[in-house]
Amino acid sequence: MRSSYSRALPRSWQPAARVFMALGEPHRQRILLMFERDERLSIGQIVAASTLSRTAVAHHLRVLREAGVLRSRKVGREVWYWPDPCAVRAALDAVDGYLQTHFRSESESPMRATSARPSAARRSRR
Repeated sequence: MRSSYSRALPRSWQPAARVFMALGEPHRQRILLMFERDERLSIGQIVAASTLSRTAVAHHLRVLREAGVLRSRKVGREVWYWPDPCAVRAALDAVDGYLQTHFRSESESPMRATSARPSAARRSRR
């Protein structure tokens, strides 16, 4: 067991952690799933399509934007939002890299499910 568990997250892991924390909230997942490919939405459009108040939507958009899940641009009086799939892919790649570096694949595992069953020879002795 790693003794470093109780310490702060490594700096290299923090961007991925922010993405997963942002996407860990169901309302934020619903907001992200509202977007079609190459679509930009305003806060008004998101509020109209959700059950949340404008203030709540603004909060969730800020969390998603700060985590890198969404990007935004102000045009006139409107702020337009769109997903940044590169940020989410980078978080997934970080987890995948960690798994590949620190864990064996199932096929390499020394304790496969088949080895846990008694052999035919042992069963016949009973």
